[in-house]
Amino acid sequence: MASARAGGRVGWRRPRLTEDQVALAQRLYDEQEKTVQQIADVFGVPWSTVYGHLKTQTVPRQPKKTAVTKS
Repeated sequence: MASARAGGRVGWRRPRLTEDQVALAQRLYDEQEKTVQQIADVFGVPWSTVYGHLKTQTVPRQPKKTAVTKS
């Protein structure tokens, strides 16, 4: 880590997605055009990487549908 800091690095790894890719992924996610897995496939990364870059609070989750029983 000391040699990385000497070379100007402050973190461990470079991000797998560029800022432009993150912006595109966020737009696709917000507009619900693609699933997280589909976005990950576009960029060739695991879905967990995409989730790590997304601001997931921007799209409200749909409530679970409950079964309606007839009485």
